Amino acid sequence: MSDVPAVKAALKSQAVETPSWAYGNSGTRFKVFAQPGVPRSPQEKLDDAAQVHAFTKVAPTVALHIPWDRVEDYGALAKYAEERGLKLGAINSNVFQDDDYKLGSVTHPDPAVRRKALDHLLECVDIMDATGSRDLKLWFSDGTNYPGQDDIAARQDRLGEALTAVYDRLGDDQRMLLEYKFFEPAFYTTDVPDWGTAYAHCLKLGPKAQVCVDTGHHAPGTNIEFIVALLLREKKLGAFDFNSRFYADDDLMVGAADPFQLFRIMYEVVRGGGLTSGVAFMLDQCHNIEPKIPAIIRSVMNVQEATAKALLVDGDALAAAQRTGDVLGANAVLMDAYNTDVRPLLAEVREELGIDADPMGAYRGSGWAERIVSERVGGQQAGWGA
Repeated sequence: MSDVPAVKAALKSQAVETPSWAYGNSGTRFKVFAQPGVPRSPQEKLDDAAQVHAFTKVAPTVALHIPWDRVEDYGALAKYAEERGLKLGAINSNVFQDDDYKLGSVTHPDPAVRRKALDHLLECVDIMDATGSRDLKLWFSDGTNYPGQDDIAARQDRLGEALTAVYDRLGDDQRMLLEYKFFEPAFYTTDVPDWGTAYAHCLKLGPKAQVCVDTGHHAPGTNIEFIVALLLREKKLGAFDFNSRFYADDDLMVGAADPFQLFRIMYEVVRGGGLTSGVAFMLDQCHNIEPKIPAIIRSVMNVQEATAKALLVDGDALAAAQRTGDVLGANAVLMDAYNTDVRPLLAEVREELGIDADPMGAYRGSGWAERIVSERVGGQQAGWGA
C-alpha cells in the first residue's frame, strides 16, 4: 500500500488504548520510585489520559484495572471520561494479588478460592455493563513451582470451567481477551503459558473469545509476527498489549528495544486486515524512571511510526518478488519501507487532525506537567509499593 491519501486515512483511523496503571507509580520487585504529580484517583488518571489524546488524537480510550480503579459509580466514571473526550476501554481483572491466590486463582485446588476468583471475573463483566466497555482482559498468574505440586491436566479443566462461566455471562457486544505469559510468577508450569494454550481455550469457547498478544510475553527469539499472522488468519487475534523488553516482561516503552520487530508485527497486522477488524491496540507498560505522560505520548507515536512504515510496503512488488523466489528482492521491499522516514508524513497527518505536528514539544509547552505537580499535593498516589 503506497497511496499516500489512503495511508493517511488509515493512520487517522487507528486508535491506541492507554492503560490507567501506566499513569501511576510503578517499579520493579525491588523499588518503586514515586514521582510528583502522579494521579491519586481514577479520575486524575483520566485527566492525564485526556492530555495524551489531546496531543495525539489517536488515544481515545483508557483501560481500567480492577480493583486498582475501583469506584462507587462506574457510570459516573464513564461520564467523567466522556466529558474529557475519552471512553473507558478494556476492563482488566486482578486475580493475582490476594493471599488466597498463592496456589492459583481459577485453577486453585480449593473450590472456595476458585469461586472467589470467578466472582471477581463476573464482577468485571458487571463493570463492563456499567461503563459500556467492549473487552474483558484476563491474565492469570496461575501455575506451579515444583513437579508434582498439582495435577497439570486438572488445572486446565478448572481453567476451562471458569472461562466458560465468564463467557456465558458476556453480552452480545462484549468480548473476552485471553492473555498468556510463559513464566513468572510460576516457574515450573504456567496454566496459560503461550498463544497455543490461549487459542485452544478461545476456540472451544466461541467467537466472543479471542487471544491477546502481549509483545513482552515470549521467549527470546520468538517470531511474534508469525503468531500474529496465524491468529489473524484464524480470526482469533483480539488485541495487543504493546511494550518492549530486553530479557523478559520488562514492560518498557513499545518500540524501545526492537523497533524493527514492531514494524514486522504491524506489517502482518496491515496485511491480515487487522487495522479494520476490531483488533485492539493497547499499551501495557510501566514507566518506572521516566515521566509518565511523555512516555505514553512517545509510545503512541512509536506505534504510529511502525504502522506508517507497514502501510508503505509496496505489496505488489513484494508479491512479485515472492512469486519468483527473489529472496533478496523481497527482503529489500520490506527494508525500503522500514528505512523510510515517516515523521514528515505523520506531521502532516497531525496537522490535518488539527493538532501540533510535534506532540512531545506541544505537551512540554502546555504547562500540564508543572500544573499537576503543584496541584496534586497530599493524598495517596496511585501505584504499588515494593
